[in-house]
Amino acid sequence: MDRKKFFKRIVYLIFFIFIVHFFANKFYWYSSIWYFDIIMHFLGGLWVGLFFIWFSSESLRLSLAFKALTLVIFKILLFVFVVGFGWEVFEFLFNNYIAQNPFDFLDSTSDIFFDLVGGIVAILFFLKKTMLSNENKVK
Repeated sequence: MDRKKFFKRIVYLIFFIFIVHFFANKFYWYSSIWYFDIIMHFLGGLWVGLFFIWFSSESLRLSLAFKALTLVIFKILLFVFVVGFGWEVFEFLFNNYIAQNPFDFLDSTSDIFFDLVGGIVAILFFLKKTMLSNENKVK
């Protein structure tokens, strides 16, 4: 997998997320489309997982060389979870102290769940590009 091409793709994805988020706030899609938050958390988890793969591709490639696939999957999901949990802490603080909205445990739990689903898709992409390719390595 070419690192420069991969980096371009994750940059395009984050710009896409920013643009959609901008329009979602402008046109109130978060409150008018009940599942819109799910899509955005999935895309965010996907981006975080892909970014982690790009950032640590050399160490992930070495882990795969030592047949430590479980460790690679764990690292990616842990990173996605930590970022998703951090975002939920930010939302909690913002909603309780600035927006004066009550805490919604179910919303936060589903947000983290869909962050992790996006991370799983990033893992599947990584495995497809590394395990099923002829070269079996990340350049």
